[in-house]
Amino acid sequence: MARMKFICDAERCIECNSCVTACKNEHEVPWGVNRRRVVTLNDGVPGEKSISVACMHCSDAPCMAVCPVNCFYRTEEGVVLHDKDVCIGCGYCSYACPFGAPQFPSQGTFGVRGKMDKCTFCAGGPEEHGSQAEFEKYGRNRLAEGKLPACAEMCSTKALLAGDGDVVADIFRTRVVQRGKGAEVWGWGTAYGSKQAGQPPAGAKS
Repeated sequence: MARMKFICDAERCIECNSCVTACKNEHEVPWGVNRRRVVTLNDGVPGEKSISVACMHCSDAPCMAVCPVNCFYRTEEGVVLHDKDVCIGCGYCSYACPFGAPQFPSQGTFGVRGKMDKCTFCAGGPEEHGSQAEFEKYGRNRLAEGKLPACAEMCSTKALLAGDGDVVADIFRTRVVQRGKGAEVWGWGTAYGSKQAGQPPAGAKS
């Protein structure tokens, strides 16, 4: 059985936020909640990187460990989901998650707390697949339709990968080996005319 996972390639992410927009549009995410967000590391300094972050559907999920009512569960594909009918909105999961995935929806002026919401890997929820009740609570169930999460499909640079963990890891491993580092990075010669950092293309006029 496939184990579904996300990987974000920080070397390819351009902080376009198309993954964030695709998620909100596909599932009509509640106001005040971003199931996925783009985080910039070392903003404004050399080496700045951006990475798309959401629920990582951990093998040993801390949200599952701290939930007092056991509303979190793991599917056969390894996707961590939660049952909003069981959730009491205590917020323990939001404190335990290192990725800030579980969030309270903001309803009204002062952000009244409700049931927790988080990324579902586009796998819906415990209700019948494709039902209106499932969509209203958890969004569209793309996995049941044989599709990948909308965020990964809409990524313009294919920085965000989603799917079988083994396949995704192989793709990422191949990228790392092929692109090298520094002036050896794939595309450097196309952009700057030379594989050597800081050197003009052969025959260029000074």
